[in-house]
Amino acid sequence: MEEVLAVLNRGGCAVYPTSTQPALGCIPESSALDRLYSLKGRDSSQPVSLGVANLGQAREIAFIPSEVEDMLDFFPRGSITVVLDARTMLDMRLGGKRVAIRVVSHDVARELIEEIGPLTATSANLSGSTPHLDTSLAAQSLSTSDIKVHHVRGVCGGNIPSTLISWQSSTGSPDATGTKVLREGLVKEKEVFDWSKNLI
Repeated sequence: MEEVLAVLNRGGCAVYPTSTQPALGCIPESSALDRLYSLKGRDSSQPVSLGVANLGQAREIAFIPSEVEDMLDFFPRGSITVVLDARTMLDMRLGGKRVAIRVVSHDVARELIEEIGPLTATSANLSGSTPHLDTSLAAQSLSTSDIKVHHVRGVCGGNIPSTLISWQSSTGSPDATGTKVLREGLVKEKEVFDWSKNLI
């Protein structure tokens, strides 16, 4: 863990375990994001999510409506990633005015993020390839002859990712379009719909 913390603090990238798939983490700063996008071969027009250890960290980044807190309490921890209004304009690779937040559930991920702060939580694989579930193999798949990707040891729970939900604007901006399931994962769209009926 200490070696990975040192790498991340220097602006590097490291693989860490989550309850679903290994995540490729870096601190949410420009030069670190440059490295992450280069390693993944990811198009810069595709934002990545941020993993947080708790809602306190999330509130420093985004506006968290009480309904979102209720939703995150209702569904299993770590099963939902929710797109929310950012408190300040972020790097566009983090979504700009809107940012995807996931409260992690894996003990190792939570310990890491409690120590260093929010980290990117994108899957630890080359864009378009199937992720490995073992963080060691995931790190090897992203390493190059010039860059060794470090990792925190762990085997993840499965290939099904978290469910990605876009929450309607929480600050009254005119582009509010309602809550949508952008990617079905651990939580099915019908389950989200059934839960949301309680809000009416």
